[in-house]
Amino acid sequence: MSRFERRQGLGLVSCHSYKTVINAMIYIVGTFTAFFLALIILTKKGRTTADFILGIWMIVVGIHVFSYYGFIDQFIYNYPIFLGINFPLPFLHGPLLYLYTLALTRPENFQKKQWLWHLVLPLIIIGIYLPFWFLTTAQKIEVFKHNGKGFETQLQLIDILLTCSGLLYVLGTNLLLKKHRKRILHQFSNQDKINLHWLQFLFYAMGLIWALIIGNQDDQLIFSSASVFAIGVGYFGIKQVGIFTNQYSAAIASNAPLVVPLSHEETNLEKKKYAKSGLNEESAQELHKRLSALMEQQKTFKEPELTLVDLASQLDIHPNYLSQIINDIEGVHFYDYINNLRIAEFKRMAILPENKRFTILALAYECGFNSKSSFNRCFKKTTQLSPSEFMKQALEIS
Repeated sequence: MSRFERRQGLGLVSCHSYKTVINAMIYIVGTFTAFFLALIILTKKGRTTADFILGIWMIVVGIHVFSYYGFIDQFIYNYPIFLGINFPLPFLHGPLLYLYTLALTRPENFQKKQWLWHLVLPLIIIGIYLPFWFLTTAQKIEVFKHNGKGFETQLQLIDILLTCSGLLYVLGTNLLLKKHRKRILHQFSNQDKINLHWLQFLFYAMGLIWALIIGNQDDQLIFSSASVFAIGVGYFGIKQVGIFTNQYSAAIASNAPLVVPLSHEETNLEKKKYAKSGLNEESAQELHKRLSALMEQQKTFKEPELTLVDLASQLDIHPNYLSQIINDIEGVHFYDYINNLRIAEFKRMAILPENKRFTILALAYECGFNSKSSFNRCFKKTTQLSPSEFMKQALEIS
């Protein structure tokens, strides 16, 4: 198969090899699923920027898979106006994956228009093939039937750009996900719905597809994988909840003053330590006492979906200040701080005689955990024991 066929995903392949009912069904189902998911995503209530990008991406995937099926079945030649429609499509998947991840993890970045630069390369690809668009219908068909004859230079350039684009966006998306995992530790006490592990898995799948494209592997495998990939992305994308709310963005952007007055007698050491947040040592200690009192008296940590913004609102302070206090005085980020309190509460409740009638999971939910997996993970990290091992030791001691 020529590079012209592989790189553009145009599928000018031997129809006798792939013309089977099973393959046709895979492409048709993949196409239908992609368009159906796009319709659901783009028409759902409360649609976010991430949803919009995902919907557009599903449309692109649907067009790409269906056009490939059109070429291997050769019915595309009956509609020559669509010849060349696939030229920019391989260069859209990387940017759309990256922009979708960016919209989920850093939605505030879409308040500016810099993200539009990611769409420049597909436009450049269209420009590279500009001579093709001025050919007659008969000439376009001849180009395809002769494996891109007359466009050898363009093909070499496309090879290089496609390889660079694939690697760049795969690595860029992975970097966004790594930063996201670190960021949510400072803002959320439960992460099961927002950790984007599903997107990490699909990111690896996307990387595999790019590896197949760059490595000149079988187009049948590439587009079959793309069909399955579209179903996975759309399914999990529909289930994905919003991560960073407008409330948080407004809180971070605001310049709300501290309730506790700042001292004018700060030492140089204190100024350096709290330079980023505007806190001094005395104010930080006072706020930490208020935080500890709130946790001890009202046990706010038992709220399953407690966030940094929620807690800061209850203390009537800026989220940045609260994060600084937890990091510097407690020595941990928000996620560990809240879950350590939950673990301590569980250990206290678990040994009470009146709680013996409850299961371990019931007590975990009472302490603020919202899933068995997160509870087991946090408990093991804090105590080096599983919950059942802890209960066994507690019974032996009692």
